[in-house]
Amino acid sequence: MTNVSLLQQITDYSSRADPYPLYAELRRNPVHRDETGTFLVSTYHDIMSLLHDPRISSDVRNRMAPDTALTQEEDSGVLPPTFLRLDPPEHDRLRGITNRTFGPPHTPRRVDGMQGELRTIVTDLINGLDGDTIDLVDRFSYPFPVSVICRLLGIPREDEAKFHGWADTVAGSLDPQHGQDAAERDRAAQDARMQLGMYLNGLIEDRRKSPGDDMLSQLITGHGSEDAMTSMEVLSTAALLLIAGHETTVNLISNGMLTLLRHPDVLERLRNDPRLAVPIVEELLRYEPPVQLLPNRTPISDIEVRGVAIPKGATICLALAAGNRDPQRFEDPDRFDPERKDVQHLGLGSGIHSCFGAPLARLEAQIALAELARRLERPRLLEDPPPYRQNAVLRGPRHLAIAVDGVRP
Repeated sequence: MTNVSLLQQITDYSSRADPYPLYAELRRNPVHRDETGTFLVSTYHDIMSLLHDPRISSDVRNRMAPDTALTQEEDSGVLPPTFLRLDPPEHDRLRGITNRTFGPPHTPRRVDGMQGELRTIVTDLINGLDGDTIDLVDRFSYPFPVSVICRLLGIPREDEAKFHGWADTVAGSLDPQHGQDAAERDRAAQDARMQLGMYLNGLIEDRRKSPGDDMLSQLITGHGSEDAMTSMEVLSTAALLLIAGHETTVNLISNGMLTLLRHPDVLERLRNDPRLAVPIVEELLRYEPPVQLLPNRTPISDIEVRGVAIPKGATICLALAAGNRDPQRFEDPDRFDPERKDVQHLGLGSGIHSCFGAPLARLEAQIALAELARRLERPRLLEDPPPYRQNAVLRGPRHLAIAVDGVRP
């Protein structure tokens, strides 16, 4: 690709199946200023440092030029910014309220207590995998996480299909593309956000009158705290949990099965010992992270990284997937090794914006991959590489066609 920037090459669809050689090239210049003005940071220790640097903002309002090749703001005018797009103290307040409904100390067994329900959903989905060829994304990886997040929020099961469609449409709008197709895609995403917002608004009013024990009810009531969210903040947070909680887990499971099918010895070991799912998922989060780039960070003052001056208000893109394969941090980083020690990956971020649903995503992937390994008879890839989603940030297969000899009971 002559006369094409490195950022454009990374985000170009032709690189989706294997962007890692481009990430290696990016690491040769750890702080790379793209022709768009975006600063790409690609080495592990630099990324980790910036993720914990209070001078780095996630709020688009602090950016001088937000309209870059990787801008993905959900600026539809329908919902207010989520805590993912805010800085302290607003971020801390909203994330803190949300965490009361999701984990310690207020609901310490929320995730662990879902194990039985997660296994039931996985079992039902695998029981429905009939035929000798299966699209694992459409038949398993997509419906599983959306069912989980809907049940957490207290969404009626008959409405889960609507949420699947809205999540898919909104996630598609995050692709860093331009042109007529992108404009049509963005209009569809805005319409999906509008429908999602209207639906959630009605559900919030119902829960306000008759609260239950679901997360949505607890967000509305503030879990008994005086510092409760406004209705619009509940709307925004519920939408975030749906989209973020769904899309990243879809990719983690799909990338995971693709990697295991490419490493049949590891797949066989998992089939015989489901406890290996824990280290396998951690290595997958390093080796094939579901979120490859964090494209919207901004310094709130002039900073310097590796001797490179980055001015206040500039756009910084943190290449998590490049950092995860940094040979200065991980030995033989391009090798998939579930027995790797000290896997402190960037796959779920770090710092105040680390993945909010990390415990649930890990558990979902562990149960899903262990059960798929145990129950699918002689699974093998029909297309390698498979067709990928357009999204360079939330990277994963759009379809994963496999052949099987059957499904074990």
